Amino acid sequence: MIRRAENRDIPGIMVLLLQVLTVHHNIRPDYFKPNCRKYTEDELKEIIADNTRPIFVYDDNGVKGYCFCILQETKDSNTLRDMKTLYIDDLCVDENARGQRVGKQLYDYTKDYAKQIGCDNLTLNVWEGNDSARAFYDRQGLKPLKTTMEVKL
Repeated sequence: MIRRAENRDIPGIMVLLLQVLTVHHNIRPDYFKPNCRKYTEDELKEIIADNTRPIFVYDDNGVKGYCFCILQETKDSNTLRDMKTLYIDDLCVDENARGQRVGKQLYDYTKDYAKQIGCDNLTLNVWEGNDSARAFYDRQGLKPLKTTMEVKL
């Protein structure tokens, strides 16, 4: 049920991109525009073709969830150790499929993929105020790596 995204998945992904942006807009309307998506269809085609940016979809007679990833490598840094990281750019479960363990299965699949390709860690960001996402990631055993702070001017 979980596999790499293909161009035929773009319409389903577009629906979920709107859902996730709506959640973010509701939390932070000062940052996120209403009724929009993070990527266009053309951008999705490019991402799907890029092996350093895998998208995994949960397909159960349609896309019920996705996980966008970005492979990041640190090499020869003055301060950081060489490291291979799989960054989860976006994980979304269709609002009608929540509570059915779709997110857990996507996360576990992505974590296993990261191990298989030799990653040292798996990272992601979660917006403050997105309490359900934060609780989900806490249950998966993720711990804060760093904190971004702001002051509104």
